[in-house]
Amino acid sequence: MIALPEVFSASVTALRRNKTRSMLTALGIIIGVAAVIAAFAVGAGANKSIDEQISSFGSNFIMVFPDRSARSTTGVTRYLTYDDAQAIAKEVSGIDAVAPMINLSAVLIYENTNWETSVVGSTSEYSYVQDWSLAYGRDINSSDVRQGAKVAVIGATVEEKLFPGVSAIGKSIRVNKIPFTVVGVYEAKGLSAMGSDQDDFVLVPLTAAQRRLVRWRTAGRIGNIYIKGVSMTALSYIQNETEALLRERHKIKPGEPDDFAVRNVSQMLEARRKTTTIMSMLLGSIAFISLVVGGIGIMNIMLVSVTERTREIGIRMAVGATERDIRMQFLIEAVVLSMIGGTIGIMVGVAAGYALASFTSAPPIFTLVSILLAFVFSAMVGVGFGYYPAYKASLLNPIDALKYE
Repeated sequence: MIALPEVFSASVTALRRNKTRSMLTALGIIIGVAAVIAAFAVGAGANKSIDEQISSFGSNFIMVFPDRSARSTTGVTRYLTYDDAQAIAKEVSGIDAVAPMINLSAVLIYENTNWETSVVGSTSEYSYVQDWSLAYGRDINSSDVRQGAKVAVIGATVEEKLFPGVSAIGKSIRVNKIPFTVVGVYEAKGLSAMGSDQDDFVLVPLTAAQRRLVRWRTAGRIGNIYIKGVSMTALSYIQNETEALLRERHKIKPGEPDDFAVRNVSQMLEARRKTTTIMSMLLGSIAFISLVVGGIGIMNIMLVSVTERTREIGIRMAVGATERDIRMQFLIEAVVLSMIGGTIGIMVGVAAGYALASFTSAPPIFTLVSILLAFVFSAMVGVGFGYYPAYKASLLNPIDALKYE
């Protein structure tokens, strides 16, 4: 019996004699392993960003928003109103704060500088519900909302773009050509878990936004309602009571669909998590198919190699190589080929993971477990698909093999 190192050396030498064919054979393994690594990394990164979003919103956060697809029996689409928000705050127990709001995009102008940003029209409760803290100045108050005052609190990014190196307090900015006075600046929060700039916005009183910026025909119309519960355990009760109250206020009959939706942050982000999981499973399926195809490719090439090297096998047997030696040589060739593909696949997968993550703004997470699993699985593919050609080679008759031309 020939020593294992000698068998291994012979296997590597055989692969090096056919470098191009060996690399093409390993291509299926490379693609499969790369897909596995990328799928796991992007999926793990997306799930982590979702968990961070849940933490940033707060586990006791609820959003109410209109369902544009739903219409009443009269065929008229209903909207949420400021009165809806007030009714929720007064009649639903377990609520800490309610913030009705309007969202729109606007161009800000200060002197010769323009900046396009998001404008939020809301009440004094908005900062509390969203957990915003002031860097300096003051926040929107109830008096501003009652009077429809043209005042604004700006995020750190807006301050940086419009007022670099100077205080923004007391300065007049134009929001879609309407003048507003800056009364406060929020502390910077930085990027969200999904990569969006949380500091690029302006808060103005809800009534000022309704009268000056959107001018909707429906009196008191708003976009969304943010609710902060006293605790996470109260969320289910708050959701049920809010839905019942709004159905009553909107005169929705039994059996008719809601013209609004009530979701807590966990529900909203769980839907996103499911989408991420489905995408990871899809990539995983593609990876599995690629690995199987790669394994079949290894088997085919190894069978061809056995036929091409029949005379070589006969000579090795004639000088003392056993069936086990021949079997081990071809099996090692298949495993080495597969593991080379796996190693390259891991490197390609890491690069692909970062490339895919650039579209999701969630950094990929590469774990040692996923890399080791991919490496081990590629070796198993080599063993599984390389065994039959190795077994076939070991059964060759030395005399017949020596006669083979």
